[in-house]
Amino acid sequence: MFLARLVPLAKMSGHAPTLMRLEQRAAEADQLIEYLKQQVQLLKDKAVVQATVREEKKLLVENLKLKKDIEELKRQLLEKERKRGVKEIVIPSGDSSVGCNSEPPAPQSSATSASAPASGVSHTAITSNQEAIKKKPEKKEKQEKKASAAPQEESRVDVSRLDLRVGRIISAEKHPDADSLYVEQVDVGEAAPRTVVSGLVKHIPLDQMQNRMAILLCNLKPAKMRGVLSQAMVMCASSPEKVEILDPPTGAMPGDRVTVQGFPGAPDKELNPKKKVWEQVQLDLLTDGQCVATYKGAAFEVAGKGVCKAQSMSKSGIK
Repeated sequence: MFLARLVPLAKMSGHAPTLMRLEQRAAEADQLIEYLKQQVQLLKDKAVVQATVREEKKLLVENLKLKKDIEELKRQLLEKERKRGVKEIVIPSGDSSVGCNSEPPAPQSSATSASAPASGVSHTAITSNQEAIKKKPEKKEKQEKKASAAPQEESRVDVSRLDLRVGRIISAEKHPDADSLYVEQVDVGEAAPRTVVSGLVKHIPLDQMQNRMAILLCNLKPAKMRGVLSQAMVMCASSPEKVEILDPPTGAMPGDRVTVQGFPGAPDKELNPKKKVWEQVQLDLLTDGQCVATYKGAAFEVAGKGVCKAQSMSKSGIK
């Protein structure tokens, strides 16, 4: 900008040689500035390289220090194990077998000692592994027995799989959202009563539902009936015209198991709806000529107390 002002002045004054010298000096100044820029950039690059080298050297020193610390800790660990009487197990590099030394190994170099924890196994660990190997066949045998027993249990479909118990209906009231249903609180010998929903409104008056004994099927999967969870089912003699609640024998108590002679076995914890066990068993549930509840002709009974009966319904289905 300064030269731009000088050029017109020089031309006006007629000093052409002076103008040429100024232009030459300006060109030299530009070259000098460019050279200085290059030098500055080189100095920056050199400083970066030097800083990187310093960092690398610093990291190498720190790594060496850490390695020494690790070697020392390994040496101390081996020394403590030897004092506690732990025997080292040396695994030869060319053999996969494990050998146990009866005597403590001779002192090793620091390199060998450092590698010992990686290749050695403590005596306690070997003993535990041997015990685990011995136990595996026993565990496998038990699993095989359970696996073979499970299909047999599932293939057995009879009344013994039903959890039939004596219960006492403590109270009953009409379902708030269904005119045909009762909601009952039933004592089946557990810590707390079970809630049971039954479609008995049209067959049993409400006053006859209060504080009465009954037979309950207790291992059906709980199901909601119009919003109320039902946890069991009251067993009844049933026909299209009439329904009667089955009565347990005199002297039976809530929680007493109802069994059928000739069909031993423990009931399922909960009947699987997909297996249709209840539906298959129910086909063979009937009251006989004396109104006694039966399965395939064998009576429902409470051990030592008697049989379960309907009040008047004979030759009727049970559900």
